[in-house]
Order: sequence, then structure tokens, then C-alpha cells
Amino acid sequence: MKKDGWSAEEIFSSPNSLTYNDLIILPGYIDFAPADVDLDTRLTRNLSIKRPFVSSPMDTVTEGRMAIAMALNGGIGIIHSNNTPDEQAEEVRKVKRYENGFITDPICLSPENTISDILNIKAQYGFSGIPITENGKMGSKLVGIVTNRDIDFEKDPSKKLKEVMTKDLLTAHKNISLSEANDVLRESKKGKLPIVDDKGSLVSLMSRNDLLKNREFPNASKDKNKQLLVGASISTHTESYERLDLLVKAGVNVIVIDSAQGNSLYQVEMIKYIKSKYPEIDIIAGNVVTSEQALNLIKAGADALRVGMGPGSICTTQVTMACGRSQGTAVFHVSREARKHGIPVIADGGISSTGHIAKALALGASCGMMGGLFAGTLEAPGEYYYENGMRLKKYRGMASPEAMQRGGAKRYFAEDTKIKVAQGVSGAVLDKGSIMDYLPYLTQGLRHSFQDIGVKTIKDLHEKLYSNDLRFEVRSVAAQIEGNVHDLYSYAEPKYK
Repeated sequence: MKKDGWSAEEIFSSPNSLTYNDLIILPGYIDFAPADVDLDTRLTRNLSIKRPFVSSPMDTVTEGRMAIAMALNGGIGIIHSNNTPDEQAEEVRKVKRYENGFITDPICLSPENTISDILNIKAQYGFSGIPITENGKMGSKLVGIVTNRDIDFEKDPSKKLKEVMTKDLLTAHKNISLSEANDVLRESKKGKLPIVDDKGSLVSLMSRNDLLKNREFPNASKDKNKQLLVGASISTHTESYERLDLLVKAGVNVIVIDSAQGNSLYQVEMIKYIKSKYPEIDIIAGNVVTSEQALNLIKAGADALRVGMGPGSICTTQVTMACGRSQGTAVFHVSREARKHGIPVIADGGISSTGHIAKALALGASCGMMGGLFAGTLEAPGEYYYENGMRLKKYRGMASPEAMQRGGAKRYFAEDTKIKVAQGVSGAVLDKGSIMDYLPYLTQGLRHSFQDIGVKTIKDLHEKLYSNDLRFEVRSVAAQIEGNVHDLYSYAEPKYK
């Protein structure tokens, strides 16, 4: 019997350039439950993660807080480089120190702050155990702590913290070991343990929640030292030499060379430089969209490839530069070439739903890199604001005028030019809540997708792709409309897709 549909090889041999919405995967046979799906995957030649999720190195998407959340949930975050080398290295250190148990940059307040400040922190971050220092900053003398028990029955939000804070504190000296500090927390049954120096100044904090971390996040992405995995981006410019040294010293696990068009002499030279100086550091090179581009970077020593040129929701490269490729076609062709050399591929851009992640994996990618999908979450950089009654966060392309002015132009070979041509825009996205809720949702969605396709692992999916057993069809515009919500007077948009 002739199989329904077409193989990816047949579909992508046509002159048409296709993206995720143009395709549908035909279902397979179900003989297992979603819980049986294993989403372990390769990030690079030498690094594996438990979930195929990577957060993009954009200054409105990934800094330390996002990278921590990504790693705890089995993915990885890539710290952006639209900052100083010292600032970027510090964000990496935050991630590497986090699993050590000591919080080195806790939110602090002063005795002159009010209960309303505590309530605002609780509303935004979900916790209220706040150390109180003389000037409200780290490194200042610790004078108290405020927890829920101190303010639960206080009716006046304008009351100053010096009137309600707990002053009789259990503290530990900065030379205490992690295991010793854990023992103190267990025995004291307190929620927080401030760590102070000889002068009584706050240097870090331990939380009881950290003791539960390993139990709560069994799929966390960790290195051989049991610290969370983290990546960071650099450009191909000479300033990246200093940046690279600081990142390696901070403990970075993987470097992303961040170029909109990665097939360049500059990137090849940067790959060779990194490999000669830090051979233990894996390199994600790109961005590329063709087999020829991919091969050049693989020969230079790349350990993974980042695929995508212009598919992002805030990117205008394809319109402005008349250059790029539709993302489905790009992922398939680059993945097919990279597979010959044992190199994983990361599909970067154009992902706005769980289904898009599944399609990227089905076309040969090992991971999906998301920017817009994660922008607007609690862990993304930036503050929430309201517009027309909607709670929003800023989200901008690294080639938007705003980001290029700050430094993003270096990934577009435009840092020193007087006239800068924007290849992206600045905008806003709706509040999506916490990434800690979003990633488990994406994980479960992928498991159901794999069940419908009839595969239990990403490796099985790829084997089915390259044996031509995975079948696709190209959808017409009418079919795409039919496959989404339609013909309703109104409906409630789901929080997640």
C-alpha cells in the first residue's frame, strides 16, 4: 500500500520555501502514554539537556534569572551580550552560584521602607522574606528581616519596616560551608539564613526552598560539578576576546557566536581562536540557513549550529535585506548536512507555539531556541507596565534601533558604521506569568505531540525522518485557517498554546 503524504526529502526538493505553518505531520500509531515520552536531547557535540528548550540571547529575554529557570527545568539559557563584559560575566556567575545554595544578590530593603514595598515584591516575585540592611543594599550591615509572619496581621501598608521587622536574627558567618549552612537551616526550621561577614554586613542569603531544589527539579541541566548549565553569547569583534576570558572564568559552559549571518571569515576565525585557547568550551555557531553555510562552520570546529535568518516575530531581515530563508526549509537542509558530521542543530526563531517546536524537531533540529515565546514572562528582563488595561513587557529585536543603539549592532557587522539599517523592531508582549509554569506546559504539550506522531524520543523522531517514514503534507491557506480557531463569534484565547 502506498503511504499517505510525502517524506520531508520529497517536500523540500521543490523550489518553494516553506515554514512551520505550511506543514502538517501525519499521525502515527499510539501504543504508549505521554508520560513514556523522553525528551532528552543533544545541545552540542558534547552537552546534553533533558528538555529541548533554549532561551535566546536577547536583552529582553535572557539574563541570569531566566537562565536559572531554564536550567532548573531541563533547558538552558544563553545570556545576551548587549552589555559590558563584566556585566555579562556577573549574570553567568549568578547562574553558576545558584545551585551552590547561596543567593548572592537577594533583594534588600532598608528600615525606612514600608510594608507596601514588601507587598509589591511579593506580588512581583512571589516571595516576601526580605533582609533589611542599613541602607537597603547588599554589603551593608544587616539589621533585621521581614517575613510573612511579621506583616500578616498589619493593616497599615505605610508602616515602616523598622517597626515590624524581626531583629533577633539567626545568622551564619561567610566562611560557613554549604553543608554546614544546610544543617543550620534544618535545625532552626527557619525559612532564611542570612550570611554575614565579620562586621555584620550581609554578603549572601540561604533559603529553605533551596534545600528542596534537587527534589523539585530532578531534570535540571547540570555540569560535572553539579552546577546549573549556562551559555553566553559573544560577537565576532575583537572586544569579544576580553569578554570570552571573563565568561570562561565565570564558569560558562557553552559559547554562542551571535551573528545574523554566520557564514563569514570573522566567525570562522573566532571559532578557531576559541578552540585554540579554550578547547573544553563548546561553541554554537551561526546563524545559518543553507547546507553550504553549515559545512563551513562545521569544518572550522563548531559543536552545534544555530539555524534561522529572519523568521523571528520582531525580525525584518528578510524584508529589509532580501536575504534569508523560510524556517522550515532552513531547518531541514541544515539539519540534514549537520547530521552527517554528528553536529546538533538549534532551530532559532519563528516558534510561537508547542506545535512549532514539534515541527522544528521533526525537521531535524535537536532543540528550539525561543525569544518571543519567553518574552513577557516573569523571569525575562524588564518591568511590567499597563497599556489599555493589558499587562505588558517590552520585547525588542537585537537589530531594532533601540537595541542597536545600546550595542546590538555588533551582531550585524554595523557597530562602527554611521548609518545603521534596522533589521528588527521594538514592541510589547502580554504577561505570560512565570516560566516555571510555562516550561512544564510546553513539555507536556510536546509529549502529546510525540504520542500522536507515534515516537517516544527525539532520536526516534529523527530516525523516522531520515528513513522517510515520517510523513508530511503541505497545507493550503484554507487548510491553515481550518486547523486553527475559526467560525466563532468570540472565544477565550488560551493562556498558553
